[in-house]
Amino acid sequence: MNFWKNLGIVLASIVALFVVIFIVWIGFFPSGRAVFNNYQNRMQKIDDKTSYQQRKIVEDTCRAMISTYESDKITYELYKSSTSTEKQGWAEQAKLRANSTASTYNNYILQNTYIWKDNIPTDINIKLVLLK
Repeated sequence: MNFWKNLGIVLASIVALFVVIFIVWIGFFPSGRAVFNNYQNRMQKIDDKTSYQQRKIVEDTCRAMISTYESDKITYELYKSSTSTEKQGWAEQAKLRANSTASTYNNYILQNTYIWKDNIPTDINIKLVLLK
């Protein structure tokens, strides 16, 4: 029993020694600092690339939804006061699509506001208004 206790103390001491040597190497030697800086640089590049890719996906999705919404809104406004019942039906369908897109868009914006950190591009609306 005493053997295993001593073995545990020896192994813990060796691990602690390696940790201390590693910290000293990173903190005080140029080669250690270079390794640490290289690691941080690679991680930053990965973060930036990932962040940019995610931001681009969200912005492209928002722009596509805005385009769909605007198209349906124009169709609705064009045909809503028509005398033809068929064209009024088109207007009603366009209104339903626009409102569905606006609702989805507004939820999407709420879920992804962290992407811009209060720096939303000018061509992306914060909210799309439901048609009445």
